[in-house]
Amino acid sequence: MDAREDYERTVQMLGDLALYAHLIGADLDFVDAIGPALAASLPCGYLPPLPSGYDPNDGPDYPGCGWRP
Repeated sequence: MDAREDYERTVQMLGDLALYAHLIGADLDFVDAIGPALAASLPCGYLPPLPSGYDPNDGPDYPGCGWRP
C-alpha cells in the first residue's frame, strides 16, 4: 500500500468513526481513544489544504509531521 492509499483508507476510517459516534449506544470512550490515534497516523505529505482563517496556534499538538490542525 502506498502513502496515498494509506491516507485515503485512514480518512475513510475517520469518516466511519464519525458516523459510528452518532449511533445510539455508540461506545464514546472507544471513539475518544481511536479518533486521535487515526488522525495522528495520517501520513506526512498528503494533508489536505487548510481552510482560510486557520490559526495554527489554536489547538493541541499532534505528533508526526510537526503540524497543528
